[in-house]
Amino acid sequence: MRKTRKCAFCGKVFTCNSGSQRYCSEHCTETAKAQRKKKQQDFLKTVQPVIDIASQEYLTFSKAAILMGCSRQYVYKLVNEGKLPASRISSRMAFIRKADIEKMLAGNPYHRVLPTSKPKISSSLSSKKDNNHIPENGMRSSEPLDYISGEDVMATYKVKKSWLYASAKRNNIPMCKIAGKNYYSRKHMDALFGVTAEIEALTEWLTTGEAEALYSTTKESLRTQAYRRHIPTKREYGRTYYSKIHLDEIYHPDLKASDAYYTTTEAAEKYGTTKSNICVIVKKNNLTKVKVGVQNLIVKEELDRIMASRLAQFGAYRLQ
Repeated sequence: MRKTRKCAFCGKVFTCNSGSQRYCSEHCTETAKAQRKKKQQDFLKTVQPVIDIASQEYLTFSKAAILMGCSRQYVYKLVNEGKLPASRISSRMAFIRKADIEKMLAGNPYHRVLPTSKPKISSSLSSKKDNNHIPENGMRSSEPLDYISGEDVMATYKVKKSWLYASAKRNNIPMCKIAGKNYYSRKHMDALFGVTAEIEALTEWLTTGEAEALYSTTKESLRTQAYRRHIPTKREYGRTYYSKIHLDEIYHPDLKASDAYYTTTEAAEKYGTTKSNICVIVKKNNLTKVKVGVQNLIVKEELDRIMASRLAQFGAYRLQ
């Protein structure tokens, strides 16, 4: 009785004519042979570049990526960060020495990173950090830390929960979790959210909307003035507050309400001319002007005298 066997290619059960027959038909035999040949060719295509690279001292970025087993974009990143030296021969050609790759790898030994720890910072990078900067891992210090709950942080410093989480993560604030609650280092929170003595002494504050309405300005102009003039600001529950005293010194609402000054727009409307012409008259006659925010206030008495003189000269010219 002839033996039956399952085809090694298609899996079909067939009656074999000999003990060494593995395929049910010539088609399966030829197809399986073609697949084995293709696998060998693919293997050679993969191994051949590595064999060629082994005998080369200078590599292109693509070959360096093959040697390191990473993408070409990552090689570009290493070069841009200064971790891997490269030499540019022309605008379209650059090379990397194999010795530099080995040197980079030898200078960065593997260190296991635990989930609760941070990677160590090299001495060259740590020396560049500012002395007042909060360390990335506050637990390195031998000084015992006092912790405060997240609810107390939000109540003390008047910040939102999302702002607390984002700021703590961005600044690597030391924290611990007890009974499902987050506790943060009080010392680091004071340094991050704490206010200065000058801000604590201020009593009058304006929100962005109140400042826009009071000083007839825009949100962008307000932010620009606060940045350039170092106006004290504070943030409570996601809202920004500006010091009213400092804004008064810049926008001078008392001068705007005074009848002794023109704005450039008011002067142009009164005398039927353009704002550019008013600015030329002020500059040419050295008239007194006061900078209030982004506006210039012009003394009414001086401008009226100059404009009356110009009108008189124009009337005399017409009579001639």
